[in-house]
Amino acid sequence: MLRIHFTAADFARVRFAPRPAPLQELNTALMTMCRPDHDLLFDRWRRRLLRALPAAAEPLADLVPGGRAPQFLDVFHADLTEALDSARTWRPALVRAEIERVHAPHPGPAPQWVRALHRGDADAWRLLRRAQQAAFETALRPVWPVVQDLHQAEFTRQALTVAEHGTAAALTALVPGSRLHEGVWEVAAPRVGDLHLRGRGLVLQPTFHWTGHPLVAEPPDGPAFLTYPAGPGLPLAPSGAAGTDEALAEVLGRTRRDILLLLADEHTTSGLARRLGVSNATASAHAAALRGAGLVSTVRAGRAVLHRRTALGGLLVRRHPRPAPDMPAQQTSPHPSGDLDAALRRPRPTPPAPP
Repeated sequence: MLRIHFTAADFARVRFAPRPAPLQELNTALMTMCRPDHDLLFDRWRRRLLRALPAAAEPLADLVPGGRAPQFLDVFHADLTEALDSARTWRPALVRAEIERVHAPHPGPAPQWVRALHRGDADAWRLLRRAQQAAFETALRPVWPVVQDLHQAEFTRQALTVAEHGTAAALTALVPGSRLHEGVWEVAAPRVGDLHLRGRGLVLQPTFHWTGHPLVAEPPDGPAFLTYPAGPGLPLAPSGAAGTDEALAEVLGRTRRDILLLLADEHTTSGLARRLGVSNATASAHAAALRGAGLVSTVRAGRAVLHRRTALGGLLVRRHPRPAPDMPAQQTSPHPSGDLDAALRRPRPTPPAPP
């Protein structure tokens, strides 16, 4: 449990970031890429991004041994060029302290370029800048217009909430299960402790590549930042991409997408197999995977097994309320882990994540 302590001045200085932060959005995208959960929805996106990241981005992994990142990677500038340059504005003593903090628990010397960064070497700073730029261009540039549109909608929604119900109501609605009592905002998070704002204020930064707990950053100067998940819970697709059904096919695979469409009404396993042109065993395996993600429910009725999509599954296909028409026989889509070996043949170091 994280407890964020507000003074009266802090409440007056709570604000929502008016624009997305490119490097913080990159941090959350890389965090999601490294998470072991949500495989059904994110596995293909993760493997695609791992394969696509260029060698120029690999130095980022050297800064995050064991998943701990130095705070100077938490950058909230809305302009990418300013964001890429901002880490160098940190005081050298703080940069050295952060590098030592994240590398101290790990035996052996840090990579040579990180040691150079510790000394303040200009070439090392340029290497870090190129790594961040390369990762952004690969991971986020194709979907950045989508991020901007989602951010604008979220900003407008939160502005209306504050106007209608006040700041306190907006804060508690922002993080489900959180509680605001006597100037202390209690937020469920792995980090246990207290954050005293002491008049600095708090900036609320939505992110659209993270579905986990809120992330807190404390830059050495200025307000604290709380990054919270505000996205649709699916990997973002570029503007102008195929419709919702095709986007789901990219995430889930076509067979599982088609099963979700069919299960607006109950179907037996054999009924699904007939409609999809696959074997009973294949239909059962795909239904089990969807059930494990909470998208499908299954009940037994005598000797039959009946499947139906859940409310969560319905949300994912909300533009398609009717069952899909009969579909021609087709080859079953590969299992999401089918090309995992190819990804492993190009191993990448674990990319960075905010602390």
